[in-house]
Parts: sequence; C-alpha cells; structure tokens
Amino acid sequence: MNTNTMSYKLKQFMMFAGLTTIAFASVVIIPFIYGLYLTFTSWDGVSREKPFVGMTNYAATFADSAYWQAIGRTLIYSVIAVILVNVVAFALAFLVTSGVKGQNFFRAGFFIPNLIGGIVLGYIWKFVFNRALVAIGSAITSGTATSLLATTNGAMFCMIIVSVWQYAGYMMLIYVAGFMSVSADVLEAARIDGCTNMQSIIHISIPLMVSSFVQCLFLTVTRCFMVYDVNLSLTKGEPFGSSVMAAMHVYNQAFTYKNYGTGQAEAMVLFILCAVVGVLQVYIGKKAEVSA
Repeated sequence: MNTNTMSYKLKQFMMFAGLTTIAFASVVIIPFIYGLYLTFTSWDGVSREKPFVGMTNYAATFADSAYWQAIGRTLIYSVIAVILVNVVAFALAFLVTSGVKGQNFFRAGFFIPNLIGGIVLGYIWKFVFNRALVAIGSAITSGTATSLLATTNGAMFCMIIVSVWQYAGYMMLIYVAGFMSVSADVLEAARIDGCTNMQSIIHISIPLMVSSFVQCLFLTVTRCFMVYDVNLSLTKGEPFGSSVMAAMHVYNQAFTYKNYGTGQAEAMVLFILCAVVGVLQVYIGKKAEVSA
C-alpha cells in the first residue's frame, strides 16, 4: 500500500468518522486512561499534587469489606433482575407478536418506561412505594402500613421491581425482532406435524432466537452491574446502607469521602468484574447460537 492510498483512506476515515472518533476518545478513552493513572495516586480531588502510592489503593480495595458487601448485593440484585427482566420481556414480546388486537399500541406502551431517566423514575416509584402503597395498605388493614423502602429486604425488592419495569420494554423490542426473524414457513410446518404453540416456542422459536437472548442478557447484565441513578433516587442506599450497590459505593468513596485514588481503584475492579461476566456470557451464548 503506497503513501497516496494511505493518505486517501485516512482522509476518508476522518471525513466520515473523524468527529465521532475524537468525541469518543475525549469522553471515554482519555478519561479511562486518566482514571487508571489516578488509581496509583493518593489524590484528594482538590490539591495540585498527586502523590504516587503504587498498589496501595488496590490493596485498600481488597481490604474494604463494605465494598465487597456492595459487590455481593449487586450480584444478588443483578441475578434476580436479569432473570426477571428477560422473562417479562420475552413474555411481552410473545404477546405483541401473537396477533393480539392493538399490538402496536402495546409495543409503544411497554417501551415508554425505558425513555424515562433513572433519576426521575426513582422519584416516581419512591412516591408510589412511600405514599400510594402505604395509603392503600393502611386503608385495607385499618392501621399504619410500613413502606417497603423502610426495610432492608424491601428496599432491594423495590429496586428489582423498578429495574424490571424500566428495562423490560427495551428488551422486548429485541425479542420482538427475534420472533419476527423466525420463518413463518418453519412454524407452519411444525403445526402441520402436530406441534402445539408451546412446543413450537420451546423447540423452534427459542433455538432460532439465541442471538436475541445473547444481546438482551449482555445489556441487562451490564446495566444492572453499573446501576446508580435508580439506586440514588429510590433508596439512597438506605435503610442503614443495606441497599448500597457497587457503583454507589465507588461514587461515595471518590466524591463524598474524597478518596479519589481508592475510588478509582474500586471502579477499575468493578469494571473488570463486569467485563469478565459480560464476555463470558457472550462467549457461552455464541457457542449455544452456533450449536443451535
């Protein structure tokens, strides 16, 4: 490849992808590298000096019991939320592709919660849990009902419910595309051979929709692992810190306690954990897709 050809291709790249590349590098690559550098310092976020401390922040990360408790809560929340989001999304996708009357209206309606920002969504559901449901419970029991957000297990349950309500509509669209990609001729042949609707779904539709499952699982896993906005506005980590997720703990470490180096190290460990889980999930899903 001569110099003129390389120059021409470079000009083409800069014309079509130059601005996007610069923007991506500015808001993702450069901050990531700078954050990695901060993990080796004891910067407090204010002073000009950033003393180099080596692996001290990573040692503090592995010794921080509160951080690993937050990781454990995040794992529990993620496992339950991922399963429920995908089960609900798959059921909704089946409903709106089954020929039910007004299915396009239902598709739009189920998708709308995903358009609401996490902060706003958290405050809306906080009102529902603290006011609406408490008022209904008090009226039914003729006494004083307690908000679910006031109990340790209830706060986690509320976060899971809100996450399912928010993400299920978006994942539904991916499953809808998967259902529509299944050939009608194949389904018709299955019905002629005597398959019921349930048998067709289990033995034909689901194996042919593996790519949709891979995409939805990856998206839900990464979103749940990095949840912060709903955690902040819905529970603020309460009661007694029982609903502090990993991302909130990292934020508090860096911006509340001014331990930027430790916070960045914890964020890096969280990123690696999320990346490993996401890559493993995609790898296993792709193997299943090939075998299907």
